Amino acid sequence: MDRVIYTAMTGAKSTLGQQAAVAHNLANADSTGYRTEMHKMRAVEVQTQAMRSRSFVVDASIATDFTAGPLKFSGNPFDVAVKGKGWFAVQTAGGEAYTRDGSFEVSANGVLQTHAGLPVLGDGGLITIPPESVIVIGADGTISAIQNGITTEVARLKLVNPPENELVRGEDGFFRLQDGQPAPADDAVQVAGGYLETSNVNVAEQMVQMISLARQFEMQVRMMSNAQENDRSATQVIAPR
Repeated sequence: MDRVIYTAMTGAKSTLGQQAAVAHNLANADSTGYRTEMHKMRAVEVQTQAMRSRSFVVDASIATDFTAGPLKFSGNPFDVAVKGKGWFAVQTAGGEAYTRDGSFEVSANGVLQTHAGLPVLGDGGLITIPPESVIVIGADGTISAIQNGITTEVARLKLVNPPENELVRGEDGFFRLQDGQPAPADDAVQVAGGYLETSNVNVAEQMVQMISLARQFEMQVRMMSNAQENDRSATQVIAPR
């Protein structure tokens, strides 16, 4: 009897985790460059010295949908979107990290940064924007400043394209390589200045999945209730009179 309860209990727990992931995806449906988080459950046999008669459910596969989202024109010279594969590099407290969110701005010190205040990295380190200049970002990530009709190359965005299976999502939402090392710049990565990449979350699909997970959770709770009723009935039958 406890086998049914064990499987249903761990299944219900993992389903709640999946519901939280779907809710997180829906909350980020409008977040620039967001990548959909995917969870998959599977049954795992309990390893014991006795007879292996029990299994539990685990959230065994936490993956990311790396499909590119649609590009949206913003007209902001500091907005930039990666076309196809690739990532922007930013400097975090834990080292170099990667994002598809290209909604950049300039700090009071003239440093190009994210909205969260993290410096955007160029091929040569931090990027400083000259004051009172018109900025143009080329397809290869080159940042040019125009002052008094004179165009000067300021820096070039560090654009990387590491293997997707080597990237892990951090709690801060940024991606990093599994070994923690910085990825090399990739000259093949192309960007579009004045555009932003929208989230790749399919809202309709996520809503359907949320309903399906709610039904699964109800079924697992019902299984635990049925197991309890069966245990009560069995106890009444075998109990001494």
